[in-house]
Amino acid sequence: MNKKYKGIVYIIISAFCFAFMNLFVRMSGDLPSIQKSFFRNFVAVFFALAVLIKNKNGFHWKKGNMKYLLLRAGFGTFGILCNFYAIDHIALADASILNKMSPFFVIIFSYFILKEKVTFAQGSAVLIAFIGSLFIIKPSFQNVDIIPSIMGFIGGMCAGLAYTMVRLLGQRGEKGAFIVFFFSAFSCIVILPYVIFNFVPMEWWQLLCLLGAGLAATGGQFSITAAYCYAPSKEISVYDYSQIIFSTLLGFIFFGEIPDIYSFIGYFVICAMAIYMFMYNNKIGFFKVKSK
Repeated sequence: MNKKYKGIVYIIISAFCFAFMNLFVRMSGDLPSIQKSFFRNFVAVFFALAVLIKNKNGFHWKKGNMKYLLLRAGFGTFGILCNFYAIDHIALADASILNKMSPFFVIIFSYFILKEKVTFAQGSAVLIAFIGSLFIIKPSFQNVDIIPSIMGFIGGMCAGLAYTMVRLLGQRGEKGAFIVFFFSAFSCIVILPYVIFNFVPMEWWQLLCLLGAGLAATGGQFSITAAYCYAPSKEISVYDYSQIIFSTLLGFIFFGEIPDIYSFIGYFVICAMAIYMFMYNNKIGFFKVKSK
């Protein structure tokens, strides 16, 4: 198996893990999203810590990177809180696809922060994907799910900004394991006071679900890191959208959820734009004409 196919396998495993993370978060029941987020990141701290110790990377950062680490951790934490709130209140597939708006936001933030050029094709894909998200959010005063849908959209936007910071940190020589550790530890520390003073007692099965969410999230993080070590994002990122298939199936099997026609239209539009960007980045089909 060549490196590209290994990358594809790992990114599909990552999508599978994140779909199960969403499932465990929903199955943990009526608990505050902040409390759920704490346990999700608490598990990740220990796994990232183990990797740092094993690789003897230490707990230091490159000079000048602290502000970017804080931005990555801050927006990443807020993005998770928004995503978990959406998971608890709308269909799993809807919450997953809104969170998958993050690659399109990476394009926007990379233009402003990293000064990377945005082509007409990329800008068009972002605009059309945004229109697709409106089919899922269904903005109207009659839609009782509009608040959690908007939170899911904001979560995807924050994730896009956090991933832009990860990209910037990678360019500045920061190790991936330390970025994961710093983010997870920061999130736990920030959330801990709320959890202490507003802790909601849990049944054993709720704790088990949250630990399962943490394990699934950790598996997803390390799998996607491995995927991008084997192949560049432009070659494999489209396969990350397999999470929508997994989430739709899990939502139907465990909760009997069937997304409405507008949501399916939104899924199609966003996934179509992801495939379009994949073809554009790899000069496939029509885009071969412009390869020279």
